[in-house]
Amino acid sequence: MSLDLLRRRPARDLPHVAPHPEVILPLARLHEACGSARRSFALWLAGRMAGPVLWIAPAWSPDRLHPDGMSDFADPGRFLFVSPDRAEDLLWCMEESLRAGAVPLVVADLPGPPALTPVRRLHLAAGQGGQLGSPPLGLILTPGNGGAPGVETRWHMAPSHDGGARCWTLSRTRARTLPPATWQAEQGPDQSGLTLRRSGKEGHPKASPPPPAIVSGQTMQADLACGHDSRDP
Repeated sequence: MSLDLLRRRPARDLPHVAPHPEVILPLARLHEACGSARRSFALWLAGRMAGPVLWIAPAWSPDRLHPDGMSDFADPGRFLFVSPDRAEDLLWCMEESLRAGAVPLVVADLPGPPALTPVRRLHLAAGQGGQLGSPPLGLILTPGNGGAPGVETRWHMAPSHDGGARCWTLSRTRARTLPPATWQAEQGPDQSGLTLRRSGKEGHPKASPPPPAIVSGQTMQADLACGHDSRDP
C-alpha cells in the first residue's frame, strides 16, 4: 500500500493532473467519471495531458467516439482503441495497461461500475506502473451516477448547453481529501479547454438507480443506452 494513502496528504501535494486549479486528480490512482457527458470529461482530461491515451470499450457497445467531436478537446491521433469481446477482459486490459506504465492515461468505458476488489487491483496496478516511469492515471467511465466503491475521486458531468454555447454541469461527488463541489463549465470558440464557474449547488446530482456492477468472472446485464446529448462525443 502506498504510504501517501496513510499520510492523507492533500491532493494538491501529491503528483496529480489538474485540468483546472480546483479539478485535481492524483496520479497512480483510479478515478471515476459518470453522467451522460462522462466521455466529454475524459476527453477534456486527455486534452490537458500529454502523450498517448489508451481507450478501452466493449466490442459490443454501439457507442463510438467520433473524431470530429474528439477534436474539440484533444487530438484524435493520440488515441489507441482496444475493444475486448468479453466483459471480463475490460478490467484485465486496464489493469495490465496501468501496470506497464507505458501510457499516461488509461480510460475504460464500462457498462457498469466494478466491485471493490477490482478497484483495489487497479489502484495497485497504477502504483506499480508509477515505479517503472511516470505514474499513470486510470479513469473508468460508468453510466448514471456511477458508484464504484473505493475510487480516488468521482466526477459527474451532464450537458447543459445554452443555445449555441457548449455548456456542462460538472460535479465532484467524491474525493478522499476534498469536499463535494459543482461548477458550470463552458467551452469557448477557440476550444482551448473549459472555463469553470463555481455553482451554488454542491456536488450531489439527482439520484438515479445504480447501474449493475461488473463483478470478477461474471457480468450482470447492463443498460447500454447512454442517452448522451448529441453535441457530446
